[in-house]
Amino acid sequence: MILVTGASGKLGRAILSALSHRDVVAAGSSRAARGSLRVIDFDEPRSISLSGVDTLVLVSAGEAEDDVVIARHDAAITAAERDGVGHVVYTSLTSAGDHLGFALAHRWTERRLEQSTLSWTILRNGLYADLFGSLLGWSGNRLTSAFGDGALAAVRREDLAEAAAVVAEAPHRHEGRIYDLVGTPVTAAEVAERLGVPLVDVTLDRRRQELDRAGLKPFQPAMLMSIHTSVRHGFLDTPGPDLGHLLGREPGDTLAVAAAAAQASAPAA
Repeated sequence: MILVTGASGKLGRAILSALSHRDVVAAGSSRAARGSLRVIDFDEPRSISLSGVDTLVLVSAGEAEDDVVIARHDAAITAAERDGVGHVVYTSLTSAGDHLGFALAHRWTERRLEQSTLSWTILRNGLYADLFGSLLGWSGNRLTSAFGDGALAAVRREDLAEAAAVVAEAPHRHEGRIYDLVGTPVTAAEVAERLGVPLVDVTLDRRRQELDRAGLKPFQPAMLMSIHTSVRHGFLDTPGPDLGHLLGREPGDTLAVAAAAAQASAPAA
C-alpha cells in the first residue's frame, strides 16, 4: 500500500489524485479526521502506526518552527523503520534553497533518511509558482514586487504531485536518488506583463515592514523574507532537467499559475 501523509493539504491531496489517475491504490493520512483519510498525528509519536505500508510518501510537515518540523519528521521515519515500511519518498526543498529560512528541517530530514535503515528517494521540490504570485502585492492597479530583476525557477504543484506519483508507483527504480524538481524561471515583470498592469519595485525593507504588520505567525515573516531576498539576489533562478525527466514531458506553464495567484489578490475594481 502507498500512504501519502498530509493528504488534507494541497500537495498531499494532489499526489493522491495523481496516483488515482495512474490506477494505483493509495491512501492518505491527516492529523485530524477528514473524510476517508487515515488519522496520523506526528506530534503524537506513540500513536503512529504504519503497519501494512509498502511506500510512504512523506509530505513535509512544514508551517512550524524548525525544531517542531524536525520532531515530526523524526517520528515518521522512526515509525517507518519500526513498522517495516519498504520505501520512503520525501518531498524536500530545492538544492538551491539552502539560503532559505526553512531549509534546515529539510536538510536534517534528508540526512536522517540517508542514515536510516530505509530505502528512500528525495524529491527536492522547487518553490510553487502560485506562491511566487501570492508574494507580489498591489498598490491600486499597480503590481508591487520586492523581487527586483530576480527570477524564480518556479513549479506547478500539479507537476510536483505527478512526479511524486511516478516515483511512488515504482520506487525500486528510484532508490537512493535525489531529484531536483525545479521549473521555468519566472520574474515579477513577466507576471505584470501577463496581467497588463504596471510594475513597481519596492525595497526589501518595505516588504519586511509590511510582513511585520500582517499578523503572521512569529516564524513566518523571516521565512517569507528569505524568499524575497534569495530571488532578488539570484539564488533561485536555475532550471534543471529532473522534473521533465520524471514527467516524460515538459512541465506546465508556471507563468500562468503565478499570474493567476497575483490576480486573485488584486483589489476590486
